[in-house]
Amino acid sequence: MNQAISPHIYINDQRFSLAQVNSNTTLLRFLRDELGLMGTKEGCAEGDCGACTVIAYEPKSVANGESTYRALNSCLLLTPALHGRRLYTVEGLVDRERGGFHSGLGRESQLTAHPVQSVLVNKLGSQCGYCTPGVIMSMAEACYRKDLTEAWQIDDQLCGNLCRCTGYRPIQEASEAIAGLRPKGPLLDRLENPESEIEQQERLAEFTQEVQGHSFYRPTSLSALWEMWAQAPQAELVAGGTDLGLRITKRFEKLTALIAIDQIQELKQVHTLADQWWSIGAAVPLSDIEALAKSRVPALERMLRFFGARQIKNRGTLGGNLCTASPIGDTPPVLLALDARLRLASAEGERTVAIDEFFIDYRKTALKEQEILLAIELPPQNSAAKTYQRAFKVSKRQELDISSISACFSVTLDQGGTLVSHARFAYGGMAATPKRAYKAEQALIGKSWSSGNIEQAMQALQEDFTPISDHRASAWYRAEVAQNLLRGFWLEVSQGAPERLPYRPSSTINLGDL
Repeated sequence: MNQAISPHIYINDQRFSLAQVNSNTTLLRFLRDELGLMGTKEGCAEGDCGACTVIAYEPKSVANGESTYRALNSCLLLTPALHGRRLYTVEGLVDRERGGFHSGLGRESQLTAHPVQSVLVNKLGSQCGYCTPGVIMSMAEACYRKDLTEAWQIDDQLCGNLCRCTGYRPIQEASEAIAGLRPKGPLLDRLENPESEIEQQERLAEFTQEVQGHSFYRPTSLSALWEMWAQAPQAELVAGGTDLGLRITKRFEKLTALIAIDQIQELKQVHTLADQWWSIGAAVPLSDIEALAKSRVPALERMLRFFGARQIKNRGTLGGNLCTASPIGDTPPVLLALDARLRLASAEGERTVAIDEFFIDYRKTALKEQEILLAIELPPQNSAAKTYQRAFKVSKRQELDISSISACFSVTLDQGGTLVSHARFAYGGMAATPKRAYKAEQALIGKSWSSGNIEQAMQALQEDFTPISDHRASAWYRAEVAQNLLRGFWLEVSQGAPERLPYRPSSTINLGDL
């Protein structure tokens, strides 16, 4: 472990030291307060509005092994955790060949707008301008993506950017015009020239530092994690930081000891095990999992599509979503219904637990002291079996909203397609923890896959759950929707009803959808 390394970051291709940066300093505050880069704005300080969006160079995506750019909410990023990373702000989007790469830190002449900036101007996509830098940076990620093949993906790219005055049509038109364009220039050059071995070693270097009474540890291997954790047993772990960051920006907590685990290589692996189970490292970004799950675990991909904004999914992790143990987390119902198992690790060794045993109580898991979630493992899909799986999320907004209720259903029918041989149903938002609907499952197993038996299973849900009322939904609403989602699952599977990805109030449906 290299204790002598001086942590640093690259902003618009200029190197800046992080040696004196407090571990509670967000990237947004570092950009504005330390570097004077005022293009990046603070709107909500919680990752909802997108005004603070920047892009980060990712040398090797877990999804396909290629280099890419990732839009991120700088208001939630802890700056020291970005050691060795290359990030770009709205000031840095300039074609070097036609005027230089603008650092944003001094007077530079002959600057030429990036095509993303130009198209937004030409489409009249800016009015007051406060949201514009963040919109531009989200569009910049879209500009260099290769996988934008469907219209909904462009909507997904922008769902984390709010505009309150212009109207979204010109912004959407600009995004459609620029998506996947990949114009020549320094940003494309960076993608097409692989990261050097020296750059990789620099980015993955381990270090510890203490600034203003705040200790920060950055391991890149499990062995280093155990060593650092032994030195600071009181330290909290942070991966993507999309949840922990709110404690700094909204609750104004001072987190005096942090261990960043997002670069631990053992936590970033995705592979098939010897028993054909699919293993997903706990620190793999959700956007990578979404891309990989599309062909392998469609129910998980379906839930992740509406999990949150692109900026959140680019940073948030599946392990983090499980370990926060939120009763309204989106992914736990999916993993419960799919019968996942979890691999846990500590300095003493590893163990495996069924996901049914992981959620102990409200915000409490089966993790022991100084134990981490190493990987999530999903069983192989039997192509010969008549197994059907669907995930649902109900929230007041289609994208970028916390669930009022979420659910996932999995049934296997006999070869004749008439009797239910296996069923696993799970819900979020219905109890103190994500929870299976055991009574509803038993009401169907061994019985015909019919409307009447579905009605009985729906009634059995009343024995499984006693939901509460809160600011997101009433107990009555949750109970009714839980039943309706089960009916909707049956309609999709047995009646050929089209899949309804969004479940939302009719008042929010676009007129064009009617």
